[in-house]
Amino acid sequence: MAWNFFLSLFDYKTEKYIVAKNKRVGVLYRLIQLCVIGYIIGWVFLSKKGYQETDEAIQSSVITKLKGVSVTNTSDSGVLVWGPEDYVIPPQGEAVLFIVTNFIETPNQKLGYCAESPKVLDGLCKKDEDCEEGKMVVAGNGIKSGRCLQKDKNSTGTCEIYSWCPIERNFKPQGPLLPNAENFTIYIKNFILFPKFAFSKSNVLETNDNSYLKKCRYDEELHPYCPIFRLGDITRRAGYNFQDMATFGGSIGIMIQWDCDLDKGYSNCHPVYHFTRLDRSISSTNIAVGFNFRHSRYFKNAAGESYRSLFKVYGLRFTIMVHGKAGMFSIVPTAINVAAGLALMGAGAFFCDMVLLYLIKKGDSYRERKFEGFRSKKSNADPSADRQDAMEQENLKS
Repeated sequence: MAWNFFLSLFDYKTEKYIVAKNKRVGVLYRLIQLCVIGYIIGWVFLSKKGYQETDEAIQSSVITKLKGVSVTNTSDSGVLVWGPEDYVIPPQGEAVLFIVTNFIETPNQKLGYCAESPKVLDGLCKKDEDCEEGKMVVAGNGIKSGRCLQKDKNSTGTCEIYSWCPIERNFKPQGPLLPNAENFTIYIKNFILFPKFAFSKSNVLETNDNSYLKKCRYDEELHPYCPIFRLGDITRRAGYNFQDMATFGGSIGIMIQWDCDLDKGYSNCHPVYHFTRLDRSISSTNIAVGFNFRHSRYFKNAAGESYRSLFKVYGLRFTIMVHGKAGMFSIVPTAINVAAGLALMGAGAFFCDMVLLYLIKKGDSYRERKFEGFRSKKSNADPSADRQDAMEQENLKS
């Protein structure tokens, strides 16, 4: 027994096929084959490039630089010239930067005692007991001194606070003070690396013309490798008017997409730019729209007293995001996808077998020919069983 089992390991088994002359099932089987072949060739290989090995672990470096000058003339500051060192925050040239387009200035603040703003709820009072000495004003500007400042006994006043006085001016700006910021330009230099393929590239045109970056502006068709963008064009591509955004500010996302088919060579890997506004949604209200923050400039007078000018600045916050994927031919994914296609072919044959054997009228006849019964020697010794086997053989021959 053991020797026979060992010898059986070297037997080769092959399938037995039955040709069914059924046009409907035959047409169904060919349609399934065409659909599977179309899916494998059209979707897996041509559309999704299933024959390639991919690398999505893109490594990226972004460097930014702003250029442009604007002039403001206000009653508090007089005539000021704004350069990149004034309106770009932070000035280091990072992937996230803020450009001032409007501001509200509260000049010459000095530490001392003054009234809290009536717009601060925790600073309202009717008597001195409402202003506990030494307590911070919630969402306010300073520390309560213990005095309630009222015009008369029946009116609601505000607590006296120790703070930078006078307190911040609070009003809505009517328009941008730096309208010329629309013509500022931002230089976005991007270097990318796909480590799996040791492939690197930049979004800057490789040219020997040293004046190219001084005169070019980005254009999808004419200058796709010019990394200099006009701010007004960026907001326009995001679907908004620059002057409308400049008053209260906003947030703009700049996405650089690298989809590189390395089988086509170095020159076919191009950056694609997408621009979108990030501080507004379909359901957003005017309360949440815009972008602003505060910063101050400190100085001392001739007597050595400390002062500061407080600025509430509005502007555009740019966030530069880099995504990408590179692909190159590899035998491993190709073999896997071909094997998956062959498995789908087998699934189609199985489905057609189910239709042929169980869903059509002549299914019993097909089942008799597809499945053969096996009888042991003991049962074959029965003459009636032998006659039945002979009849089955005659049916198969017919």
